[in-house]
Amino acid sequence: MRARLALLVSGVAYEHREVALKAKPAEMLAVSPKGTVPVLCLPTGEVLEQSLDIMLWALQLNDPQAWLPNTPEAWALTHEGIALNDGEFKAHLDRYKYPQRFGLADGVHHRTQATDMLMRWQSLLQAQSFLAGDKWGLLDACVAPFVRQFAHTDRAWFEAQPWPQLAKWLVAFENSEAFLAVMHKHPLWVSPQV
Repeated sequence: MRARLALLVSGVAYEHREVALKAKPAEMLAVSPKGTVPVLCLPTGEVLEQSLDIMLWALQLNDPQAWLPNTPEAWALTHEGIALNDGEFKAHLDRYKYPQRFGLADGVHHRTQATDMLMRWQSLLQAQSFLAGDKWGLLDACVAPFVRQFAHTDRAWFEAQPWPQLAKWLVAFENSEAFLAVMHKHPLWVSPQV
């Protein structure tokens, strides 16, 4: 989702191919043998297989909403936040959301661990409007889809927690034009070889 957000905001032209991960097209596996999404094939032949790489590529081409940090300090804070999100938080989110995949009876322990990180975002949002500062930025776009997944695992529990600014920030994201645009369902891409 976050790669699509950056592609949308940047206005970079690309061909969207929705694939069924249970029936990965040979064309996808030919350019990206690991078989995960997202995958972006550049005109140069380079293949980007990580959402953050796709985001940075698109925003470095065109960043009309100034999502990219503009100081070394802001970049450092952004990288730190993304690393926390993509590492520790994502690991706990996966185990909370899909405990059976990890041989767990439930994901409550991992929900508790992830809560510590969400409280960090809550504290930041008490001091400023967005994770990136006074406006939505790269850090917000990187983190929001994962907070959304966490919240939707048990929405009633999430909404009962003491993080009003985080909840408000998430609702604003879920109601944004960009979010609604990238959530648009695409038909599955079918190989012309079929």
